[in-house]
Amino acid sequence: MSTTQEQGPIKMIPLGGLGEIGMNLMVYEFAGKLLVVDCGITFPNCETPGVDVIIPDTTFLEENKDRIVGFVITHGHEDHIGAMPHVWPKLGGLVYGTPLTIGLVKRKFKEYRLDMGSLRIAKPRETVQLGPFSIQFIQVTHSIVDACTLAITTPLGTVVHTGDFKMDHTPVDGRPTDLFTLATLGEKGVLALLSDSTNVTRSGSTISEQTVRKTLDTILPRAKGLIILATFASNIQRIIQVLDAAKKMGRKVVLTGRSMINNVQVAKELGYLDIPKDTLVDIKAFGRYPRESLLVLSTGSQGEPNSSLSRIANGDHREIKIQDDDMVVFSSKFIPGNERTIWTLINRLFELGADVLHEKNTDGIHVSGHAPREDLRLMMALTQPKFFMPIHGEMNHLYRHRGLAWEMGIPRDNTLVASNGDVIALDGSSIAIVDSVPSGRVFVDGKGVGDVGDIVLRDRRNISENGFALVVLTLDKETNELLGEPELLTRGVVYEDQNEELLQKAREKIKEALILGPKGMDFREEDEADAHDLAIRALRRFFKRELGRRPMVLPLVMEM
Repeated sequence: MSTTQEQGPIKMIPLGGLGEIGMNLMVYEFAGKLLVVDCGITFPNCETPGVDVIIPDTTFLEENKDRIVGFVITHGHEDHIGAMPHVWPKLGGLVYGTPLTIGLVKRKFKEYRLDMGSLRIAKPRETVQLGPFSIQFIQVTHSIVDACTLAITTPLGTVVHTGDFKMDHTPVDGRPTDLFTLATLGEKGVLALLSDSTNVTRSGSTISEQTVRKTLDTILPRAKGLIILATFASNIQRIIQVLDAAKKMGRKVVLTGRSMINNVQVAKELGYLDIPKDTLVDIKAFGRYPRESLLVLSTGSQGEPNSSLSRIANGDHREIKIQDDDMVVFSSKFIPGNERTIWTLINRLFELGADVLHEKNTDGIHVSGHAPREDLRLMMALTQPKFFMPIHGEMNHLYRHRGLAWEMGIPRDNTLVASNGDVIALDGSSIAIVDSVPSGRVFVDGKGVGDVGDIVLRDRRNISENGFALVVLTLDKETNELLGEPELLTRGVVYEDQNEELLQKAREKIKEALILGPKGMDFREEDEADAHDLAIRALRRFFKRELGRRPMVLPLVMEM
């Protein structure tokens, strides 16, 4: 057997989740084998129009798939499991997680018709062996049940990978963070701690999830009409409290949104939700009940365009419409980057007559699932790591978390801030970035994975900002002369019915360009230009001069 020294250091290779919120994926390497921890998505923004979700670039893993010993998932949030149905088929391997986590992954595998035979359940305090990695699952509290921190042990030492966590000592499900096991690991010796940085900017300790129940009991009875409460579909603890509050008020609950319906079903099947008989009402029966007797539990708290709440606000939902005296509650955080979309949705709901409550105008309506500074200190104090590396967060989070580690007495040289694609080597005496691997973002659009790149997104942004113009030219195939008038169609440029004179000028410029040829369009003499190129340049110059706009020009040339 090789000695530890010959096996080399532990290497940590983040492919997502560093310098950003979401898309978490960490690779651990030891003795030539690779262990994948989490495989999540992030959501698109205004810079990625038309994209459904964004997943990590896994080129490195695909090129080394024979060395992968398996996947371990810390918990069931989309930013930790959402990329599994896109990534796992390329790599294969066993997938370990706690019961709810695997239940949610199984739903995805079933939807994508993937083999579920590789999914394995591990319970808290259980240890599984994958190649040279011994992985212990440690129960932690988060905004989803069954979340776990991982103690990853090799002959070189133990690395604690926290996943997302907080220190809620009175969780709704009665399963607090396993402080004893974390402290025991610290006593034995932890080589390195990789810790969630999402909430490092917030001071103090975790506010208990129980406070949300008190808020709900106070604000929900004020509603005179329908109540719509939007939260994350994976926040089973929050859903438990909403169901209890609805029962206390005598309201029945309607679930809307595919992920909400699916997650509640999985949690119910696994025993995490005990829903009294006759509590839930099928959405198709919505109209049979008085509005004041119902509470709608919905997806869409981040203003996602195709979510159930957005469809309700836009009047596109088949069964549910907003009326005066309705109450809409956002029991969720405004995730950075989503603020503009959320405010647009909130304003629309107010316009429709609803009373809208959210974390900016109502205290205690949401508590975070991530550890603030004192909880992060406690994690370091319990595990007593020799080395420290912050994970899960934008760069400002990672650097502030490193500073917190210095305050806790971890030597500066024993801490490191890394970026996606870095290869970090950890031995018994140092931690350093030693190499890099391909990393980045892959866009998922409909059934296409990776076929939308920067050029396509640039074209989409250009069309969304400046519109497009379609020009149809009919040419004599013998003489190449224009037959008849150019046909011009614009979308998002001008209102055609009121700008016929402008569009006629544009047609004249196209004809003039075709007659004068390349010299008339400032082409160099050696340049070749066909009708296609001439029409594009003529229209671009015309719209730039007349309107100060740069629409995309799409010429269609037909020969007769």
